[in-house]
Amino acid sequence: MAAINRPTPALLQEYLWKHELPRRRLHHPLLPSPEKILRYGAIVGSAIQCHSTIDRAMEHARQHITHLEERGVSAASGTVILADTLVRSKGRFSRTWHAPTGGLWGCLILADTFMGRARTLLPLTLGVACCEAVHELGARNACVRWVNDVLVSGQKLAGFLVESFRSPTHNESFHLLGFGININNNCFPDPLANMAVSLSQVLGHPINLHDFTLSFLAKMAWNVGLICYEEEQGLHCDFSWEDRGNTEEQKDHLLLEQWKNVSDTIGKRVIYGYDIQQKPQYEARVTGIKPDGGIIMRLDDDHEIIEHSGELQYL
Repeated sequence: MAAINRPTPALLQEYLWKHELPRRRLHHPLLPSPEKILRYGAIVGSAIQCHSTIDRAMEHARQHITHLEERGVSAASGTVILADTLVRSKGRFSRTWHAPTGGLWGCLILADTFMGRARTLLPLTLGVACCEAVHELGARNACVRWVNDVLVSGQKLAGFLVESFRSPTHNESFHLLGFGININNNCFPDPLANMAVSLSQVLGHPINLHDFTLSFLAKMAWNVGLICYEEEQGLHCDFSWEDRGNTEEQKDHLLLEQWKNVSDTIGKRVIYGYDIQQKPQYEARVTGIKPDGGIIMRLDDDHEIIEHSGELQYL
């Protein structure tokens, strides 16, 4: 059976330059090089696979990379894998992810051509892109909870997972960016019924999944482009990313600015844990985010803690 949601690289390229670039020019008039940023990120969607059903998008990505390597070919960086349904989808710590027809389920493959600082910021691109896409449709109360969960009124609209993978023969390194966004899938099994929400439920009408997919991938292209652009700019500067933002004349990394615009995490009182469902570790208040994406929290005894991985639950 053919896949329902069938965007193509040509359609995505058309969307980038006819729709996304004018929006970015309008909303970021002071940026010197919006075209350059988008060209950096336009690798997203260089190849797009559309499937009716697969087991897991990220596992399919690993198999795709491996099979190509066996044929003497490298996987194209920017390859997007999409599926109408996932039958064995999982989130963090092998948690079950409900992925029926109607949602946006998939994985983006990026070759690891990034330097260290850019690698730590990659997970932020997913939540930012999703939030920007749903805001454009009218769901203005959608927010990103660090690192990249997207919530609407406390209910989870989208979740993302980033993993590294090295090909078995040539040891090529890739980043796998998995995404699951509830769009028109309105029925959730227990215990998700009170924890999850779809975009169509939030807005009160069905969403054109094909158009949303193009919008989300275009925003992924922009945010990946921001990382590449800032990486280039950093090569010509004398300060490190750790120092950036600590002086009055220097601004935040452009992706961090985007993240702050769509996140409600800073200022929240939270429970932190690496695996918060199984082992919550402590309560704190979020006071900021580091230039490398690490979250800054202050305990009740005024001790400051910085975490670069893990999960938050709002109190």
